[in-house]
Amino acid sequence: MPLYRICSRSVFAFFILLLLCNVPAIAAPDGKALFMSNCASCHNPVKDATGPALQNIDKTFPSKDWVYGWVHNSAAVIASGDKTANDIFNKFNKTAMTAFPQLSKEDIDAILNYVDNYKAPTPTVPATAGGGTSEAPEANGWLYTVITLALLALVVILWRANVVLRRAANEKEGIANEKEIPLYRSKFVIALVSILLFIMAGYWLVNGAVNEGRQQNYRPLQPIFYSHKVHAGINQINCLYCHAGAEKSRQAMIPSSNICMNCHKQINSYSGETEHPLVTAEGKHMNGTEQIQLLYRYAGWDPAKKDYNRDANGNILATPIQWVKIHNLPDHVYFNHSQHVKVGKVQCQSCHGQIQEMDEVYQFAQLSMGWCINCHRQTEVQFTSNNYYSIFEKYHAEIKAGTRTGVTEADMGGTECQKCHY
Repeated sequence: MPLYRICSRSVFAFFILLLLCNVPAIAAPDGKALFMSNCASCHNPVKDATGPALQNIDKTFPSKDWVYGWVHNSAAVIASGDKTANDIFNKFNKTAMTAFPQLSKEDIDAILNYVDNYKAPTPTVPATAGGGTSEAPEANGWLYTVITLALLALVVILWRANVVLRRAANEKEGIANEKEIPLYRSKFVIALVSILLFIMAGYWLVNGAVNEGRQQNYRPLQPIFYSHKVHAGINQINCLYCHAGAEKSRQAMIPSSNICMNCHKQINSYSGETEHPLVTAEGKHMNGTEQIQLLYRYAGWDPAKKDYNRDANGNILATPIQWVKIHNLPDHVYFNHSQHVKVGKVQCQSCHGQIQEMDEVYQFAQLSMGWCINCHRQTEVQFTSNNYYSIFEKYHAEIKAGTRTGVTEADMGGTECQKCHY
């Protein structure tokens, strides 16, 4: 057998063996992901919340089978008269635990393994060699400015020196020097400056008129410092968890404080001050824990009692959060979030920028008519495997025949005036 065949088969066998060795690791459930998606809204690994702290809690239960039965259907275990189940039920204000029949035994074991090995983050302040706190290095912008100005002054000095030396050389050789005309009286300079001023004034007027009513880079102060970077970026909370209307209705929907409290009933402090400090656009440092306490005041939540403050009639004493709207369109413009998110499969970042990296949200795009029209002309929609576009038989036939590779919104009338104006 040729040597190259022996080598190729050996390499192939090696990769197959490597893949088989890693199958358990590949197939193993992700305990952290399962905990965050199923348990985190009510449980914390190391402290009581809506439900008990989960770290090492499985060691207090009668058996592993009891744990599986409790997670799959806690109501049935309580109804059976089980003492452990009823003790937990009564201790936590008779709040029934959600049933998770979809979780397998392996999933539950992975969650328990994650919480048992969980270590709460401890904020640390980095110290310098002398024992003090470290400070950010000073910016060198001023140094570059001084160097630039010095170079410009050197250019002027060398230019004037060249003029003086040339005139001295002409006088020595008996050549008459031309009379110097001051720059401010030079016809060429006057004409050039006038043309430049005319162009700049025209650009300023036209640009100001074109951008009238637009709010690109608009970044208002909000009643609570809410960091999308922490929530959507670091903790990877799906946009649709808070903005559920973006997929179902015309408006994306601003979440109520109840949505926030689903998590913040147990998350009452911000532990990422060292790794991810909260800083405003002006450079002001924000205390994340204080912002959570501010949320509690709006929501009417008492963290000590772990219950809402209520009036004599049992109504929750909550105050609506007066969020400031950032993305505004003229009244004569029709925009539907569900058409773009659900039907067109447009990603949030296409219009809102890298929202998962913003501590303070600002308007990323122009949101002008030209900007929208260009998107309609250039962006291909998810045309195939989409029932919304099933009536466009001609385009489906062209794609099947290979004469068309994709479909844009402009192909379906997306540049017509009445699509957006009414």
